[in-house]
Amino acid sequence: MNKDGHILNGALLAIGLGVILSIDPTAGPVFAGPDGTITVDTVLPVLTDVAWTIVALSVPVTLGALAPDIDTAFGRHRKTLHNLPILGIFIAFPYLFGNLQFVWIGVATHYLLDMVGSKRGIALFYPLSSAEYQVPTGVATSSEWATRVTVLVTALELAVLAAVHNYVFALDTSLTQAAGLFRSTFGM
Repeated sequence: MNKDGHILNGALLAIGLGVILSIDPTAGPVFAGPDGTITVDTVLPVLTDVAWTIVALSVPVTLGALAPDIDTAFGRHRKTLHNLPILGIFIAFPYLFGNLQFVWIGVATHYLLDMVGSKRGIALFYPLSSAEYQVPTGVATSSEWATRVTVLVTALELAVLAAVHNYVFALDTSLTQAAGLFRSTFGM
């Protein structure tokens, strides 16, 4: 995908994740008060929370969506920063340093978009292997279909993230808590 596609992906992810993380689908009517009526006083706090979450996510997710393409300035594009070891570093970074949580989501979706949305693919196992992997659904980055593919892939990513957040573990769970939940769930 091209830079515009990755920016669109990051922006849409921030909006979607803002809604996913702010609204609990099991809490009952989202906008209704205790008596079931919908008023400005019941709607405004929810919309404010969603808006602040979107703003908070917009920078890290969009930076993550753009970060792998820094390898166009050095190294080998779609190899140097487009691989699983680099994704591991981005996943670990917020847990080690306490900042930039959710950057990894932008990076992971960048990889997915390059694999599914473009014809070339990425070198997932670089530097061990330079073989590039892709799904045969991609379009040329200059294609009139590129934006539609980006939006479709982003919608599917958000559906998966919502399912994980609501049925597996909360996306804002710490790595330690997620590992403990995984161990207890699978008896490890």
